[in-house]
Amino acid sequence: MTDRKGEISEAVIESLRSGENRELSDWRQLWKADREFPIVSHRGWLGKLMVAGKRLMRGVVKAPQADLWERQRAYNLVVQDRIEAAEEFGRRLGEVERELAGSISRVSRVGEGVNRLGRDLQQVQGELVADIDELSSDVTREVSALGSSFRELMGFLESHAKRLDHLEGFHNRGYAEVMDHTAALFSQLDNKLDRYRELSRRRWSRLGGLLATAESAGTDAKPALVRALADEKYLEFEDRFRGREEDIARRLEPYLEILSGRGEVLDLGCGRGEALEVMSAHGITCSGVDSNVEMVERCREKGFSAEVGDLFSALEDWPEGSLGAVVSFHVIEHLPAADLERLTRLAWRVLSPGGVLVLETPNPMSVVVGASRFWIDPTHKRPVHPESLKTMLELSGFDPVERIDLQPFEDQDRLPEISTDGIGPELLPLVQRINRLRDRLDDLLFGFQDYALVAYKPPGRSVSTL
Repeated sequence: MTDRKGEISEAVIESLRSGENRELSDWRQLWKADREFPIVSHRGWLGKLMVAGKRLMRGVVKAPQADLWERQRAYNLVVQDRIEAAEEFGRRLGEVERELAGSISRVSRVGEGVNRLGRDLQQVQGELVADIDELSSDVTREVSALGSSFRELMGFLESHAKRLDHLEGFHNRGYAEVMDHTAALFSQLDNKLDRYRELSRRRWSRLGGLLATAESAGTDAKPALVRALADEKYLEFEDRFRGREEDIARRLEPYLEILSGRGEVLDLGCGRGEALEVMSAHGITCSGVDSNVEMVERCREKGFSAEVGDLFSALEDWPEGSLGAVVSFHVIEHLPAADLERLTRLAWRVLSPGGVLVLETPNPMSVVVGASRFWIDPTHKRPVHPESLKTMLELSGFDPVERIDLQPFEDQDRLPEISTDGIGPELLPLVQRINRLRDRLDDLLFGFQDYALVAYKPPGRSVSTL
């Protein structure tokens, strides 16, 4: 220990001499201050003598060894510095070791935490993988469902596009049809105007001829005027109720196969010339006769062979067996029964062997026709039953006699049929019976509007009794 002046005390020096003091700082202070160890003795006067001798000898010995002492002292100081540095290093190393131990402990704890974190991470990773797999499955299902929905949507859009195209096409076609229909209506209007102009021209010409006849005949002109007026009225009546000439011509086409290749054909009551036009168009030689002057003139204007006259007189004028066929469409209902029988016998006479007679008339087997439509024409005498007409033809010598049903009513005009869809088994037999009854009633009410009898003259016969 040092005193207040920083010098090493005697007690410290004594402790250093005795080896009790191990503090390097005291040694450093001793060597740095260059203090000497005190020379003491505790063995009486001899000891004191030895102390005095040592003190005397210290001065003698110290002088020649001053350089060596200085170096030793410097060395000792250096060694002390190194020792102190080593102690400081050791102390610091201890601190580092303690810190390192603490760090190792902390690292160990951190390692344990990392291990726990690793285990938790593995668990989380497993759960995450499971969640990802589940999410992937869900996403796959959702994508698949979305793909299906997308395909359905695309299909709907394609279908919608097709429908739009269809609607657009339908609209365009409808517009085109409307335009075509409008053009057709204007064309029909023009045709009707042309027809009315022609009728007006013809009637004015006819009126001029009748006036000229009246002027020359005086009071005898009245029957001619009455006849002309009747002809005009019936022509207008037939134009209104008989139907268009195109429709009548279409209805006559089924007879072409029967009439072809048989020779010349005579049309009794040729009217407006529809049958003459159809037969001529298919290369069949034909001519007509009608009591209506206006109608005969119309036939002649079309270029057909037609004469004004009585049906019976016309048949009587033809040589026996000279015609291949005789046809009459909607004429016999205008004749009394006796005249009808006479017509069949005269027709049999003028036909060649194998020739054919065709008679078409409204069908009285249809209640709607026989009780209603037949009487629209005021010149009709009576309906002709197909069985009575067939018997009349057979008695006149025709064999065979075949029947053809013509002009069925449109479905919308007939009785409706009860649908069996959704009908239970307990009610189905009743509905079927009602439908069968409906069929019978429908045939009775409607059936066919017209019928025709096709009568063949057998080969090898030439005359008939009139």
